Amino acid sequence: MIEIQPSRLQNFPISWFAVVMGMTGFTIAWHRAETLFALPVKPSPVLLGLTITIFVVLAGFYLAKTVRYPDRVKAEFGHPVKLNFFPTISIGLILMSIAVLPYSANASLACWLVGLLLHLAFTLYVLSAWLHQTHFEVSHINPAWFIPIVGNILVPIAGVQHASSEISWFFFSIGLVFWLVLLTIIFYRMFFHHPLPAKLLPTLFILIAPPAVGFISWLQLTGEVDAFARILYYSAIFLTLMLMTQVRRFLRLEFFLSWWAYSFPMAAITIATFVMYQQLELAFFKGVGVVLLALLTLLITVLAGKTAQAVRRRAVCIED
Repeated sequence: MIEIQPSRLQNFPISWFAVVMGMTGFTIAWHRAETLFALPVKPSPVLLGLTITIFVVLAGFYLAKTVRYPDRVKAEFGHPVKLNFFPTISIGLILMSIAVLPYSANASLACWLVGLLLHLAFTLYVLSAWLHQTHFEVSHINPAWFIPIVGNILVPIAGVQHASSEISWFFFSIGLVFWLVLLTIIFYRMFFHHPLPAKLLPTLFILIAPPAVGFISWLQLTGEVDAFARILYYSAIFLTLMLMTQVRRFLRLEFFLSWWAYSFPMAAITIATFVMYQQLELAFFKGVGVVLLALLTLLITVLAGKTAQAVRRRAVCIED
């Protein structure tokens, strides 16, 4: 495993696991394109192997940090922003269960079970922390707060293949209800309080993920593109368009690991669009899906390059 200096290890942020979410979403998007269009070149197996490697390396680093600097991990659990990135670990496992399903049902089931149980634990912990906190304020809330609760919406995508649909309905219901609650609070915070700090502006893209993923999960649970499925999908498309109109604002931002917040939501809307094309067979959705996949590929390439550059310059894993 790559070595990391002790001083940097203690500052190794939990937000690194957002990279796993982005890479897994990217992998699933390419696999969907390969299947739909019978592409002769199939990059998704390579991307899957790379994603699993990234997850193992990051897990090794964070486990080492937990053993050597437990006080630092405890501090992250008490932080109003960093707390919400711990469930990226369980979400990464749930996403990997989706990505590996075409290759191994058993491996998918194992990832799904571990991810599901871990995410339920994180959901209960975070909700308890929110309910009994004494130091959080409205200004602390940002779209990253969606991660712990709304991540439950992902469970049915592979879950309907592995267990009773009632389990998937349970998690889907949690994610959907709390998505609406948090969406209201987040828009209130953005409309009537100070703007988000520059470092957190990329998290605005997380707004896209709940309706996009919700659309896919709803389809898995019901099997048809009904009225509610359309509401979810078109809400995600509108949010994507809204954020695209502000691309110049995002391009001016200094690079932080929070840039990876762009990746999974863009992967989610890309996959949702391919699913829409598969269900309705309208050429419009095929065209939109291809454009979104091209943008996603460019985005991941830029993020990977920026991240590698930041690691070389030792601009990450430093005192926040």
